[in-house]
Amino acid sequence: MSTAHTTAHATEVMPMLPPGPRLPAAVQGLGFALRRRQTIATLARRHGPVFTIAIPLFGDVVVIADPTLARQLFTTSTDRVVNIRPNLGRVLGSGSIFSLDGGDHRRRRRLLTPPLHGKRIRLYEAVVAEELEAESRSWPIGTPFPTLEPMMRVTLNVILRTVFGAQGTELRTLREIIPPMVEVGSRMATIPDIPIALGRIDPRRRFAARRATYDRLVRSLITQARNDSRLDERDDILALMVQSRYDDGSAMTDAEIADELLTLLVAGHETTATTLAWAIERLQRHPAILDALVTEVDAGGDELMAATITEIQRSRPVIDFAGRHVIDDMLELGPYRIPKGYNIMVAISLLHDDSRHFRDPERFDPKRFLGSTPGPAWLPFGGGTRRCIGAAFAQMEMDVVLRTLLRDFTVESTTRPGERWHSRGVAYAPGDGGRVTLHRRHDH
Repeated sequence: MSTAHTTAHATEVMPMLPPGPRLPAAVQGLGFALRRRQTIATLARRHGPVFTIAIPLFGDVVVIADPTLARQLFTTSTDRVVNIRPNLGRVLGSGSIFSLDGGDHRRRRRLLTPPLHGKRIRLYEAVVAEELEAESRSWPIGTPFPTLEPMMRVTLNVILRTVFGAQGTELRTLREIIPPMVEVGSRMATIPDIPIALGRIDPRRRFAARRATYDRLVRSLITQARNDSRLDERDDILALMVQSRYDDGSAMTDAEIADELLTLLVAGHETTATTLAWAIERLQRHPAILDALVTEVDAGGDELMAATITEIQRSRPVIDFAGRHVIDDMLELGPYRIPKGYNIMVAISLLHDDSRHFRDPERFDPKRFLGSTPGPAWLPFGGGTRRCIGAAFAQMEMDVVLRTLLRDFTVESTTRPGERWHSRGVAYAPGDGGRVTLHRRHDH
């Protein structure tokens, strides 16, 4: 009996974790919370592209900055890994795609994909151009101004119009409450739940109040859509969601639709607006690229623009991590064995800054993507079954905004140092808001 027990114990598979700092967990967590990018970069230099760290909210985490391991993680069965825990679902609701895993996630993703891809999104290009033109009428000419907030308004208006269709009183209210919801929700998503109530200063209280207003308005819009006798003639995303059916013929509930629409509104406008602010920040510091883009836009071309957007996403990734949570007893990842309960984070910013994958990574150079598709180390939208479902929509929106901007304005170049990275919670934005000086083009 003793021999059998010893043999069983000897064959037990034991964890094999990558190296990590020996500092107390509280110190590791503080560094991550206050200076996330710098902490992760320092640990990668010290321990290599795969290491372990203890992080508040996420617990024991394996960080990987290796494209081969990232691909292996993203293609691992959803019976073994699920979405990182906790995730944005705790803010957006149990009906959000962020909250779903396994078969439920696959079914919902199939349902949501058609409105955000292919011919459908081309119908929305005119909406994007209209919103930028409307917003730009109030921009100061010849005077520096930050572009982040204007781009936030543009992308919010775009997503509101494409999600809900015609504008009305409800949309005006949503336009007021969504930005503060995004700001508070982004912060809430990166900090642990506080076990005590903080009264009026509690961000959860402010978010919940706006969420209640959102739910009331959106439930009304959903009811209107369900009762619309011409629903099948509408091309807004809400109409498509109401009409969509799972394979078994069932439909999404009102609560699920409300959570998914909030997901689109929150996730679909801040990240795109922030990338656009970074685009303006980068282009004015690279006048040769800017001039070449203007020439291409005027000629009706698109190759350099596509490469430029790709390079902006590489050099200034708005989201710096994509993660999974281990639910299998043990996950083999490369040479490592990671036990159940661990989170695994793919460090997008480290991959994008790695000279082994991108030559001279500190140089802003769209030409690196001319005539070629990005390799597996380019991950601004994450990867695998949880790759951002709105990626195609976001690419279209950035292309139309930049094309319209360069058609209507001259961007004044600058020799000022690049803007610092500023954490808004989940996303990283230019520290000065992507300040720029514009002049109207008189030839258009």
